[in-house]
Amino acid sequence: MNVQLFIPCFVDQLYPETGFNMVKVLEKAGCTVSYNTNQTCCGQAAFNAGYWDDAKSVCSKFLKDFNGTDYIVGPSASCVGFVRNYYGKLFENSSQHHAVQDMNKRIFEFSEFLIDVLKVDQFGAELSGKATYHDSCAALRECKIKEGPRKLLANVKGLSLTEMNDVETCCGFGGTFAIKFDSISTGMGEQKVENALATGAEYLISTDLSCLMHLQGYIKQKELHLKTMHLADVLASGW
Repeated sequence: MNVQLFIPCFVDQLYPETGFNMVKVLEKAGCTVSYNTNQTCCGQAAFNAGYWDDAKSVCSKFLKDFNGTDYIVGPSASCVGFVRNYYGKLFENSSQHHAVQDMNKRIFEFSEFLIDVLKVDQFGAELSGKATYHDSCAALRECKIKEGPRKLLANVKGLSLTEMNDVETCCGFGGTFAIKFDSISTGMGEQKVENALATGAEYLISTDLSCLMHLQGYIKQKELHLKTMHLADVLASGW
């Protein structure tokens, strides 16, 4: 199965290893993975800031860069959810409307591609310790992802998964929300981290590095014994 790799800005600039680990897992599942080096941002940042004309220009490039028939897989429910749910609004009644409809059938967040398309939930991963999982708002509400990541983590040898309280509550990042309302954002992050620690977890896992970056900042500042990990990094562990 042919897959085009979609690497969001966060992964490209700050967490490239997650991208490499996603490739490892996809190739282990039998996929042929390609990467278009011309790809850039999906346009979400400009769109959320209210710069819709600028966003449309970036999104048009994204449609061009990922033209074709291959599946498109990315390690970010936030970015995949934006493409899936908001491109239609930007390109409504335009010449690119059909390209958007086609893309929506082909683009998937990493975990949902493994579970819903490949139908694979076992990769021989090993990671010893206790973990808890954070549902990102984008994964839960925009991509309707809930059980898939948990099925994948349940098959990681040595990993014990425990649900935290208020697991579906936002971590407080929300892109520019964290900048405009930093005190509220920090308070929400603190609550999420404290709920994770209450489970006895050593690892806090999610589909979205934007959430994990926000939470890791609080964890590091408070010198807490909790490590954030993207799902792809967990699934590539131990082999």
